Amino acid sequence: MDPHLLRTFVTVAETGSFSAAAERLNFTQSAVSQQIAALEADLGTPLLTRRPVTLTPAGERLHRHATLILVRLEAARADVTRAVAPPGRLIVGLTPLAWTRRVAAALARIRAEPGRLRSRVLVAGRDRIVAAAVTGEIDLGIVDGFTAPSDPLPLPEAGAVGIAEDTAVVAVPAGHPLARRTTVNLADLVDAYWIDAPEVTPFARLPVDGLRAGLRYDGADVAILRGLIAAGHGLAVLPAKAVGELTGIPVLQLTHRVELLRGPGAEAPAARLSELLAAL
Repeated sequence: MDPHLLRTFVTVAETGSFSAAAERLNFTQSAVSQQIAALEADLGTPLLTRRPVTLTPAGERLHRHATLILVRLEAARADVTRAVAPPGRLIVGLTPLAWTRRVAAALARIRAEPGRLRSRVLVAGRDRIVAAAVTGEIDLGIVDGFTAPSDPLPLPEAGAVGIAEDTAVVAVPAGHPLARRTTVNLADLVDAYWIDAPEVTPFARLPVDGLRAGLRYDGADVAILRGLIAAGHGLAVLPAKAVGELTGIPVLQLTHRVELLRGPGAEAPAARLSELLAAL
C-alpha cells in the first residue's frame, strides 16, 4: 500500500470530507477521490461511504493500521536524519501559551553552556507538537491545555511530565459586564460569543457544551488573540499570566497546565533542557 494513499485516506477519515481533505493536503478534490479509489481497488473493498463520508468496517480496520504506519514512517525518517546529522542538535516544539520567560531563560542558559549547539524552536498547535515529539521530529515538546485541578493533560502518549500550572481565566475587555465577577462558571456563559483559536486555546477542548464561537482565529500569535478580545470580538479562556491588559476572571474547577514531552532518541541537550525546566 502506497503511504501517500494511506495519508490521503487518513485525512479524509479525520476530516469527514473529501473537499476538506483536499484543502488540507493542497490537492484538488478529484485527486483525492482518485487516490481513495486507487486504494480501494488495491484492497478490493470499499473503505468509505460517500454521502455522508464515513468509514466502512474495512475502512475502520485500515484506519487503525494506517495511523500507526504513518507515525512509524515519520519516526524512521526522523531517526535516519538524526543519525547523519552533526551532534549537538536541539529542536524544541511548543504551543503558543506554553512559551514563558521561564522557558526562554532555560533555553538561553543551555545555549550559553560550552559546546556548539544548533537550536530551533517550532511553535504550533498541541496536536502538531505531540505528533512531532512522538515521531522524533523534535527533541522536546512543551504543550499546554486546560484541565480539572490536579488532572494531567489528556495526551495520546504517556510519559509527559507536568512543569507548570496557572489559574485558568476567561479573558474579557476592560469594562465588560463580566469584569465585575470574581469567579465564573463556563456553563453560565453559553449565551456569550467566544473566539475559536484552535492553535492557541482550542474552543473544542473546553470542558463544557453549548458555547458559541462568534469568530475563528487561525493564527498562533497570542498578542493578536488578546487584541481581538479587547476589540469585543468574543471571549477566550487563557492562563492568568497571558491576559496582559485584559481582565481575567478565574474559571471554577479549571486550571491551566504545561507538560513536557521527550522525543525518542533525543540527545543530551534535550535532557539538559528538561532538567533546567524542572528546576526553575
